[in-house]
Amino acid sequence: MRARKLLVILALRLCPANRGQAQTIDELYKKALSEGGTLNFYGTLAQINAETILPAFEKRFPGIKVNHVDATADQLAARVIAESRGGKVIADIFQTLLDGLVHVKDQGLFLEQLYPEAAAYPQELKGTSWLASDLIYIVPAWNTAKVKKEEEPKQFEDFADARWKNRLIAEPRDFQLLIGLARYKYKNDEKAVATLKRIAANNLEFHKGHSQLAELLVAGQAAACVTCYAHHYPIRKRKGAPVDYMLTEGTGDIDATAVMKNAPHPNTAWLFARWVASEEGQKVYAQGGRLPAHPKVEPVEKTRPAKVYPVGENDIKDFPKYEKMWKEIFGLR
Repeated sequence: MRARKLLVILALRLCPANRGQAQTIDELYKKALSEGGTLNFYGTLAQINAETILPAFEKRFPGIKVNHVDATADQLAARVIAESRGGKVIADIFQTLLDGLVHVKDQGLFLEQLYPEAAAYPQELKGTSWLASDLIYIVPAWNTAKVKKEEEPKQFEDFADARWKNRLIAEPRDFQLLIGLARYKYKNDEKAVATLKRIAANNLEFHKGHSQLAELLVAGQAAACVTCYAHHYPIRKRKGAPVDYMLTEGTGDIDATAVMKNAPHPNTAWLFARWVASEEGQKVYAQGGRLPAHPKVEPVEKTRPAKVYPVGENDIKDFPKYEKMWKEIFGLR
């Protein structure tokens, strides 16, 4: 029995993954360079944030270039699953909102292992194969040239007022707002549904993609957005765009990172994941306009609502129920 235990311990020490965990990031970088200098990053990181974050990674690790495959979470999930079923894994890193990531996780496509940097994160921000990279807040936003100061919303219920009729846009897949209101604000499904039905009466126009919603607001194609991402607006405001956003309350979501099980550049993928999770990487995410998940790293921009209605992994099992309710409320297919 003792000999068997010794063999198990020896095997664990010799396991490549465990050796990789013991390495410093700079030691791992040397191995990553031998893989060709490419990282295939499948992520919903908005371009306005990616143009700061990804070049910072490339500068920190010269010789490695990031190939950013950018699409919506459901498009990326469908793509990575299709590629895997076709017998070829192309992605190294998968980074989307938690619900899209869990869908891919259920297919067994992620490496079931976390890196040393994950120890600094609370349990609700990590799973067996994923770690929160940043936090997403769904809040209302508006075009300041089309919304008077006295009209500015202070809470989601304000959009039930008839003055917003035919002036609102939203993302058709943001049923997390319903979950946030039902489970965390009202603690009552019926009350949340009733509120959203009153908002729906104002004829919301739906567009896929939160970056597109932001650009529509900037262009004045709508007065206000009911479900926008808070981190999309500080940078646009600094650039002079006529937009503002609400920070009295919002629904919280997790943007998470996972390493593909059969990543074509495994050391490069592991390097990127560790860098993103580190305090160094999290500070870059903050500088790029995201809300860092690391408990010791403060955001650069004011994007955290005063009241947050969080949507986490425990809510994901009930997503089909709330998605169905959301579609019925707004007449979506």
